Order: sequence, then structure tokens, then C-alpha cells
Amino acid sequence: MKAADPDRVIAAARSWLGTPYHDQASLKGVGCDCLGLARGVWREVVGPEPFPIPPYSPDWGEIGPREVLAEGARSMMSEIAPANAGPGALVLFRRDSRAIAKHVGILTGPDTFLHAYERLGVIEKPLTQAWRRRIAFAFLFPQR
Repeated sequence: MKAADPDRVIAAARSWLGTPYHDQASLKGVGCDCLGLARGVWREVVGPEPFPIPPYSPDWGEIGPREVLAEGARSMMSEIAPANAGPGALVLFRRDSRAIAKHVGILTGPDTFLHAYERLGVIEKPLTQAWRRRIAFAFLFPQR
């Protein structure tokens, strides 16, 4: 699977900046959560979503060992080592070292990333050590 142009991924992701946070939404300028942001970038870079996302609650994945987001991404994208992730890569974060990965971001530079965050919406911010050490998985968007 050939990877999408990172510049195209980043431009698509940045076009979502300022979109308000809204749980389970994926509408640029209207509202999205972190997964909705990734879904919107997928639609712009790759095309239609390959399958519908079932409804989920804010506490989904709080129990159980399954890496649901990673499994879904793995079925559609090329997985790479987090240490090899560069601009344009989709990264999955663990909020806690004992929890599954359930937050999504897109790297926009060697030390920056973009994500949708409660109360803040879609923002671009520094990839601090606190964020960097939480990266559990990394994937590349496929080329259309």
C-alpha cells in the first residue's frame, strides 16, 4: 500500500483547525472529536470511509484489553513504528500507560501535532515529551 503525500494529509488536517469539539461528529467547521477529525481527513485524502463507525460513549474502552482503534486503523492503513512516524502520520495515544490507546492525532511537523480536544476543538500544538511518550501506534494514510 503506497502512502499518501504527507503534505496533502497535513493540509487537509489543518483545514479543520478551529472546528469545535463535538462528541462522535465529523463535520468540518461544525464539530468533531479526535476520531471524527481522522475520519474527515481520510475522506479528503483517500475517499469515502470504508465502513460506518458504530456509536460509542465517552468511556468506551475503559475496560478490556482490545486495542479497538489500532485494530481498525490496521485494517485500512500501513502501520509503522511510532519512532519512525513523521509529518502526516496518524498517531494513537494512550492517556494512561495501563489503558488502551483511545486518542487520535496527526503529526504536522517533527515536534507538532493536530488533534480535537474537549472544550478546545481542533488545535495544533507542540508534541511535548508528555504527549510523545503516550504514542502507542502510528499509521500512514494510503494514497487514493
